[in-house]
Amino acid sequence: MKVLIVEDETAAYENLIEILTGLDPAIEILGNTESISQTVNWLQKNPAPDLIFMDIHLSDGSAFSVFDHIIVETPIIFATAYDEYAIEAFKVNSIDYLLKPIKVEELSRLLEKFKKWTHQDRLEYISQVAQLAPARYRDKILIPYKDKLLPVSLKDVACFYTSEKVTRVYMKDGSNYSYSKTLEQIFTSLNPADFIRANKQFIIARDSVTNITIWFDSRLLITLDIEAPERIYVSKNKAAEFKSWVVSKG
Repeated sequence: MKVLIVEDETAAYENLIEILTGLDPAIEILGNTESISQTVNWLQKNPAPDLIFMDIHLSDGSAFSVFDHIIVETPIIFATAYDEYAIEAFKVNSIDYLLKPIKVEELSRLLEKFKKWTHQDRLEYISQVAQLAPARYRDKILIPYKDKLLPVSLKDVACFYTSEKVTRVYMKDGSNYSYSKTLEQIFTSLNPADFIRANKQFIIARDSVTNITIWFDSRLLITLDIEAPERIYVSKNKAAEFKSWVVSKG
């Protein structure tokens, strides 16, 4: 297994190497970067490692900013001293993390878990990690599809739809893809000027709305510029908010 370590504290870096090589002597440490800029540069110039260990707080800012500069196609295990925001973000997105000081048994558990992952497991994990950057609203998402990760512009998305705990992304060209995140997780990273949670099944894009029909009980029936998987209704209680959102300037 080939590993990149992103860590700006020498003692923490050396401790992690000692634990890793003690658990699995076959692990190859490809390098150590200490900042966002170094990490982006390294990933752009070198073949992708099998796994990245990344400290959240780097010398030039939050490690999440790496995702603002480059698409990372390698699973990442984060290491952090107690950081309430980060840990809650990891839990919501089912991302693995290690609390400092790193414990041998915890690292061993994660390595064993990682070794059992299928290719699809890796793709889904990578797509979840990429959603963690908090600096700004997202303009792209990564969708695992077959043996690839598709960078998809949100400008090309008509809606997100969930049914029986399965989420799909519907594109304006009529195609649709399975997506591993819930609507709750998705919506937190979207610009509310461009997307709205219409109901429990749908998040819809404002510029995909083509028609609004006043329905029974003062509900709204929404028509999109694609064929939606089922009718989209907005409740009476949310109707005024929805109509204001559609005509807002963003």
